[in-house]
Amino acid sequence: MIVAVINNKGGTAKTTSSVNLAAGLARQGYKTLLVDLDSQASAALSLGMSREELNPGMSEAIMDGMPMEEVIRSRISAGLDIAPGGMDLANTDLNLADIPGREKRLNIQLQRVAGSYDWMVLDCPPSLSLLSVNALVASDYYLIPVKPEYLSMEGLAGLNQSVQRLKKGLRVAPTLLGILLTIVHPSSRAARQVMQRIRQEYGEYVFQDYVRQDVRLLEAPEAGRSIFDYAPRSNGAMAYTRTVKELLARSQQ
Repeated sequence: MIVAVINNKGGTAKTTSSVNLAAGLARQGYKTLLVDLDSQASAALSLGMSREELNPGMSEAIMDGMPMEEVIRSRISAGLDIAPGGMDLANTDLNLADIPGREKRLNIQLQRVAGSYDWMVLDCPPSLSLLSVNALVASDYYLIPVKPEYLSMEGLAGLNQSVQRLKKGLRVAPTLLGILLTIVHPSSRAARQVMQRIRQEYGEYVFQDYVRQDVRLLEAPEAGRSIFDYAPRSNGAMAYTRTVKELLARSQQ
């Protein structure tokens, strides 16, 4: 299964969710590949890779056709491999603008190694760029992390409309796996109101659990570890454990 973690707005814990969902799937016994499609390489850096270790990465795979086997770094942690991002991904739209089948470049690469993994988690850039389009084309599912605030809620509606247009135009059909509420302040009245509105509007598409703000989730990337390795008893670790279980249940429906 391939799931794209996508939101065209920054600050929604997209990379935090990608990293910890991938790590959580690996902890459940699934062989998992985390694909970092961000030019800032935040997912790779969050799991302890240095900037000197990022090349070769997904830029070489997508733009130069380098085999995924040469890009993937094995055993970042038990059951979890990673294909790192890097600065050259920022030029993807320009470099692939005139190339036929440019929206399928990632899919072609992922299919080379699909038999080696139970799950692939794609950490998309914070925009609906050609990289995000590639991720949607390649994916079985997409998941949207959303911070419960007014502008994020408005952005969610726009994102869903954009994804539906892309699906129709490109004739691809990834399924919305769910909307994950992140960076939640349960004591905030405004946050509770936005969460209620999102649940009312999107119903069963919203994950039952949510990820509250947790300083441990902010500290884990600096330590180069997932939340499960850094603070396994933290609220963040427990929230992502529950979310992984719900993700698996949703994917089997």
